[in-house]
Amino acid sequence: MQDRLPPIRVAIVVASLRIVGGHSVQAQRLVEGWREDPAVDPWVVPIDPVPTAPFDRLLRVKFLRTLVTQIFYWPSLFRQLRRADVVHVFSASYTSFLLAPLPAVIVARLLGKPVVLNYHSGEAPDHLRRSALARFVMRHLVDANVVPSTFLRDVLASFHIAADVVPNTIDRRQFTYRPRDPLRPKLLCTRNFDALYNMGCVLRAFAAIQAQHPEATLTLVGSGAEGVPLRAQAEALRLRNVTFVGLVAPSDMHRHYDAADIYIQSPSIDNMPLSVLEAFASGTPLVSTNVGGVPSMVRDGIDGLLVDDDDSDALAHAVLRLIADPPFARALARSAHHRLAAYDWPVVREGWLHAYRSVVRITARGMAPQPVTNTGSNSA
Repeated sequence: MQDRLPPIRVAIVVASLRIVGGHSVQAQRLVEGWREDPAVDPWVVPIDPVPTAPFDRLLRVKFLRTLVTQIFYWPSLFRQLRRADVVHVFSASYTSFLLAPLPAVIVARLLGKPVVLNYHSGEAPDHLRRSALARFVMRHLVDANVVPSTFLRDVLASFHIAADVVPNTIDRRQFTYRPRDPLRPKLLCTRNFDALYNMGCVLRAFAAIQAQHPEATLTLVGSGAEGVPLRAQAEALRLRNVTFVGLVAPSDMHRHYDAADIYIQSPSIDNMPLSVLEAFASGTPLVSTNVGGVPSMVRDGIDGLLVDDDDSDALAHAVLRLIADPPFARALARSAHHRLAAYDWPVVREGWLHAYRSVVRITARGMAPQPVTNTGSNSA
């Protein structure tokens, strides 16, 4: 009966797909999920609007890019948030919080629109400790905080910030699950080349793996500020069969998972990486560092193998264990695949619909916030 109500108009403030990352990919999945659903009418409000000519040329100038983007971003917020019933703002941390979510929250408040802040940062413990402004915004200026993992919910609670969990979602139809039989030493990592993902640890681990399996390969999908140093590190380690693919469109990511037999990553800081869900969906047994929200997604020895942060020897040993015991590796992948039910769209849909309806009721009736149902589980 409730679904026969007029659709809730939701403006999703997020990076466009020109900035390939977890936020933009997740927002696209939400838009696609609601496409044939009468309950919600969503649209994306990009935090990185392309200026009109000739100002678009200024985006190529490093020190002008941010200023030009802000000049066009604020007016676009006023134009596009006016018709929204709910403003759904994706949020990271540090400077990004100031440049993207904060303007959206300010404009939404000026327009009298309820705000759901969708906070995703694995750097939350340090960000919230340092930023009194972020704590104030999340406590007083938004109508609901929603996070994708129990890890982040607990972090926010430690700062006396209420938050509820709606997990990320994955379209399993984009990926093909297959048991790896035979299991070859073909490794894949799809994390961007940022310091917090510690890709150098992957390269050091691969050196130890390749010492025992000279035919081993490593495919790195991503880009970022650490790209040049990582290439230099691979050369210094005299690694063979390492392929730097660069950025890949989300619609093509499945090809790289399908070509690989083992997924490896070594973040030092993380929240709820979509890469883990993609590995689960593809059947690639997973080895990861035991940081942030990863252990709430991956049960060590059941759904994958977890090792300590920045321990390349342990990372290599875990991969070598999988190569030496293919039945064990396949059992991990099977168990991981069963975990995906908590991240399917019908489950996640209910969480977001409840969140949107709750903040609309707050605005319409001046009610206290209604708790969002935790549609995930401790696996989120």
